Amino acid sequence: MPARTTAPPTHGLAVTLARRGLVAPELLTDPGGKVKRAGRRPPSTHEGVVALEADVLALGWLLGPRLRARFAALPADRLGTAGRALLAVLGRLVGADVPHVPLFRNFPRRVPADTDQLFVDRVFALLLQQPDQPCVLCGARRTVLPVSPCAHLVCPACWDEGYTGCPICHRRIDSEGPFLVVTAPPRGGRTLPMPRRAALLELAEDTGRAVHEALASLLARRTPLSDSDRADLTVLLEHAGPADAGWLPADIPVRETRALVLGRLLAGPASAELTADLLDRYVGTATDALRLLWVLHGGDAGLVTPPPRHRSLPRPLRRALLGRLDALPLPALTDDLLRHHARWSRAAESLHPFDQADRHPRAALAFAVLRGTRADPATPLGRLLRATSDTEPSVRLEGDRFRVTRWAGRVEGALRDGDTDRALTLLAGRPGELLRRVVALGASVDDPTTLLATVATAVRTVSPGVLLAAVGAVRAATWPAGTRLFFPRGGRARLWAQPDRRDRLPADLGGELDALLTGELRRRAALLPPAGVAVLDAGLADLIAPFTERTASAALVTLPRGSAQPLPSDRRVRLFLHWTEPAGTRVDLDLSVALVADDGGFVGWCDYTRLRFGDRAALHSGDLTSAPAPLGASEFVDLDLAELRKRDIRYVAMVVFSYNDVPFETMTDAFAGLMGDPERGAPFEPKAVEQRFDLTGAGKVATPLLIDVRTGTVRWVDAAMTGTGTHHSVARYSRTLARLTAAADEHFAAGRRVSLWEVACWHAGSRATTVVVRHRDGGTATYRRDPGEDDASFTARLTALGPADVGPAPTTPPGFAALVRGDLPVAEGAWVYALYRTRLDVEHLRLLDAPDLVAELAPAD
Repeated sequence: MPARTTAPPTHGLAVTLARRGLVAPELLTDPGGKVKRAGRRPPSTHEGVVALEADVLALGWLLGPRLRARFAALPADRLGTAGRALLAVLGRLVGADVPHVPLFRNFPRRVPADTDQLFVDRVFALLLQQPDQPCVLCGARRTVLPVSPCAHLVCPACWDEGYTGCPICHRRIDSEGPFLVVTAPPRGGRTLPMPRRAALLELAEDTGRAVHEALASLLARRTPLSDSDRADLTVLLEHAGPADAGWLPADIPVRETRALVLGRLLAGPASAELTADLLDRYVGTATDALRLLWVLHGGDAGLVTPPPRHRSLPRPLRRALLGRLDALPLPALTDDLLRHHARWSRAAESLHPFDQADRHPRAALAFAVLRGTRADPATPLGRLLRATSDTEPSVRLEGDRFRVTRWAGRVEGALRDGDTDRALTLLAGRPGELLRRVVALGASVDDPTTLLATVATAVRTVSPGVLLAAVGAVRAATWPAGTRLFFPRGGRARLWAQPDRRDRLPADLGGELDALLTGELRRRAALLPPAGVAVLDAGLADLIAPFTERTASAALVTLPRGSAQPLPSDRRVRLFLHWTEPAGTRVDLDLSVALVADDGGFVGWCDYTRLRFGDRAALHSGDLTSAPAPLGASEFVDLDLAELRKRDIRYVAMVVFSYNDVPFETMTDAFAGLMGDPERGAPFEPKAVEQRFDLTGAGKVATPLLIDVRTGTVRWVDAAMTGTGTHHSVARYSRTLARLTAAADEHFAAGRRVSLWEVACWHAGSRATTVVVRHRDGGTATYRRDPGEDDASFTARLTALGPADVGPAPTTPPGFAALVRGDLPVAEGAWVYALYRTRLDVEHLRLLDAPDLVAELAPAD
């Protein structure tokens, strides 16, 4: 993995600020490294701090007391520099770092009512308008002028000054031209409330500790990192110091993360001792080595995106890798090589496995199996390979070729023959694979006793992510069959659904498997430090325990895929899209919504072909068909929730199409989001932004969220659809969008997937003696462990919100809290998950993201 020599000055700040709300003190020092005392500040500093605080509030954040005091202690010139750096980072987080100028400058007040007539007028003017002739639409003379740079002939009397693009082709116009000068719309005057995602910004008292805590959290994850997490990891590694400085953990659970870290550490010069130690510690399989090779060559650690080319490796690193492969058991080594046959065939070119094969004979034999190398006894290599194979029972010689029987083949053969006991014996050696197949095994066994015993042993060693996935699969196969939703692994998550036709599990077997899996997670929670008092929000039931985070979009609010939240406004919400095309490539993105009935039927849409739905129930800001820098392009859709309900609209699906089939990853920048009841006079209001997310990857049709108009909730699906060709639009995908919208909401609302409420109850029920539950209506209930009540019984009562205890709530600050809004005092050093940090001072607590909450349930050493 190529290493950057330096990070941009605000990049490290952006990572610690976005992840923890902490501002590095280095940003606030003067060029000499000293901070001026508050008593000596110039008279203008106070006014500057007040102005900065107002600007931070306008973006949706709050300055904490320590951070504000540090700003107040700066000289005026340094205050300006530091304040601008902070505002630049915050602006990027909400999307306020770019201009937002829609096609109709006066949106939402003035949008053409008849889209069809507008299209006819555009075509009529395009085909018939001539220079130095009266306008073909209104007949006015000497009013027709060419628009720069597309040169379409336009009459201002027909196309008023409300346009910020060419009225004919809707491309961005030249802002320096004489016609239709582009200006940003005026700001409104209404004072907006603070958004739900508002958080307290504080001073990081120890930058090194903040960096290492953020880094340790990412390295401890038990699920693959998202694109944004991987980018943050790269920056944090640059600030972490050398590998032998003590920050590197003994184990990195996720193999992709291991490869990223190893690639960063081994990309530069490293001693032979350090290289050997890192490989021994983190390369446990041949696939680990393959991931490392792909990272070193510029590819994807997930083995999805291949490297652009395979570069030669330094000889010491090459030999160290071959030595590590040689130390692996040959059956596992050959099995891993053959599982990734094509990838290894290419990667082996840079390893030279037969160079000095006598140093690593088992690795050479494994690559001979991979390549189908002839076992020619007349050559030194052939004699060496034959001699090595004589001591390896897993390898056999067929003619002059080496052959092995793969583990997966043995398992499939046993299942095909109906020999479940033999299959279970083989699967017991790979517990993760056993749990991935547990539903199929449970549906095929006659006597589940052996299966239950094998699972009871296997659960002790697998990651919590695999356990959660198994719980969801068991529930889906035990409960009444519903819709099965697929999120494939490669690239972006491409969503599709179908009826669940899998074999069903008997109810008693499904219940026993569920109890085994959840009991193991609860047992692991009990091994964590006791919390005394815990506080939980019942609203966590709306949040799904994270899965497939590898393809998660970088978002302002980190919602696990499938989670739901109340809409920020019960009156009106606004969807937004912004993109900037690369030089030399025209990119036309389209923000659209599909409107779906309660039965899943497609009702209508609002996009560039229909600017209005139901007069003003849905309102589009106009279709910009190009996005050159510096303005780029922005599109908006306003949704009047009351009007949509009157028209029996149940769901609104937000869709972003790449009309001319350019992948999102090609864009200089591309992001979208949702605002809650923003200003009427300003299309984009930073303070109203509740969610902002990047459009990335090779996708061309994004389906990020859907709104349930009836219940007033928004569900985050963060997925894509498979699109072909060009000219993408809602009308083209109407049936698919309607079907997927209803299916996705039904799938996640059914409760088959584990929620963060359950995960939080496992923590609290096993670690606390008193648990306070905050209900959705604002009320609270206190649960105290009864004498003799075990963890399982207490957790079950808590999870089901069973009978609460009578008596006053505890006054002791909680040592563990899992909250939707972090708006209560907690004990210093408490473990806290909060979807919205609100007023939490994260410097003095252990802040957990949703994946961290799951990762803490790792197998005990």
